[in-house]
Amino acid sequence: MALFLSALVIGPTGETALASVPLAKGAAAKGAAYAIVPAAADDAPPTRPGGLRPCPVPFAANPTGYASICWAASSDDIGIAGYDLYRLDPGGFVLAATTTSTVGGFSGELNHLYTMYVVARDLAGHLSPPSALITVPALLGMTPSTSPTPLPGDHVPPSKPAGLRDACLQDYAGVTFCWQPSTDNVAVTAYDVYRETATSYSKVGTVVPPSTNFAEPGLVVGRRYTYVVVAKDAADNLSTPSDPLSALAREGLPSPTPTSGAACSVSYRAMPAGSRLDAEVTVRNTGTEAVDGWTLTVGYPASAGVRLVSGWSANWTQAGTGPAGTNKQWNKVIGVGSAVQVGFTAAYGGPLPAPESFALNGKTCASG
Repeated sequence: MALFLSALVIGPTGETALASVPLAKGAAAKGAAYAIVPAAADDAPPTRPGGLRPCPVPFAANPTGYASICWAASSDDIGIAGYDLYRLDPGGFVLAATTTSTVGGFSGELNHLYTMYVVARDLAGHLSPPSALITVPALLGMTPSTSPTPLPGDHVPPSKPAGLRDACLQDYAGVTFCWQPSTDNVAVTAYDVYRETATSYSKVGTVVPPSTNFAEPGLVVGRRYTYVVVAKDAADNLSTPSDPLSALAREGLPSPTPTSGAACSVSYRAMPAGSRLDAEVTVRNTGTEAVDGWTLTVGYPASAGVRLVSGWSANWTQAGTGPAGTNKQWNKVIGVGSAVQVGFTAAYGGPLPAPESFALNGKTCASG
């Protein structure tokens, strides 16, 4: 005879009900509030939840809106205990709902877009890999309703980050990638980067515009890692996550052999953005002594009309045909074989220009 236990089920509109769930084989029904399966009896996690899709509720009791999704059931060798639904907030993903069914959701701001994922749990407590991300609006349901009064303030999210590209900084050990800037009705203030782990999406960094480059050290060389990028504005409106990027952790380029006297090498990369360029410059000390205090000068052809707009990781000014950056206090010293990375945005005319020279403290640097 099959044994059952009572479980609390959270319905799509937040109501609760009791449902019958089969007990694991060998579990005692008498006096048991829930089934417990020793971890030793099961060493395999559930399969990843799939088939995520919007599931608007027919009759939503909450007038503020409800974000709801459905998914295909996971499988497991001993049985699924439930599903955890995580919601993306400005600080990262948080647990928003738990259910034993394959529909779940939560109350939210009407018409606001919410990004979420689902993780399955089995009776031994093992967690599945996270589902794909899905973004849905909070709705009133399928019943006719009047248009809500718009709330005050900025509720427009930035555009979805696009154009993710692996290995943008070839000399960096670990994962590096870049993307095209997002747009916003006010301004994009940050990009949050999330990496998929065995059971979640973990926030692993924040990039401040105008930079659109991310690097993560300390990973296993030769292994691929999956990332998404989310743009954020000053009102904490969040964009739809970027499409996932599978990025390879690389060894990076070897440090140049130090030469006698003061010396430096520079790697340069620029991306056009209309009539402007966003440039990143990595300066490496290839000499035999540490550099304590520095000014980097970037020279462009005079015909390009390059004019500094802004910069980061240095105090930037216009110097002749290009920008010049002086160290911040925190990156004042460049040790032997070490490097600093700086960047700037500049306006220009004509085709995208290439620098003619780089100099550190007035001495020409090798480039490549």
